[in-house]
Amino acid sequence: MSSSTQPSVSTFTSLEFLAFTLGKEEYGIDIQKVQELRGYDAVTRIANTPEFIKGVVNLRGIIVPIIDMRIKFNLGTPVYDQFTVVIILNIGGRVMGMVVDSVSDVITLTHEQLKPAPQMGAIVEADYLLGLGTIEERMLILLDIDKLMSSTDMGLIEKIAA
Repeated sequence: MSSSTQPSVSTFTSLEFLAFTLGKEEYGIDIQKVQELRGYDAVTRIANTPEFIKGVVNLRGIIVPIIDMRIKFNLGTPVYDQFTVVIILNIGGRVMGMVVDSVSDVITLTHEQLKPAPQMGAIVEADYLLGLGTIEERMLILLDIDKLMSSTDMGLIEKIAA
């Protein structure tokens, strides 16, 4: 049995997730990682960065890289409208923004409502999934935002923010 430094979702009695949409799917991230929500504003594009890194914004003196999750997960062409939200995250002391189609609510899930992520060809790699959250007829794809934002291809974000 291998030991892990990250607690699994099964070690908690309940967790709160911020629910958001990308395309037709609903996702959730740990609310404790969310610093604030903002409307989508123009960003300053950085040359020679992957397409999913939209650019940077100046947030009260902090240069914040902005990642478009629809592009990152290859979910079609993003549309920026009045519902588009930038979720400002604070992950390990790094501030970054993530563009999503909309934010719906904060959901508390109990251990019984958490299901393991299925091992199949999914848009989001299984490494970045905590599991699935079920709330009546709704199903939330729970992202491990720490792992996703510290993944190899996101390493460029640290360089941009520096």
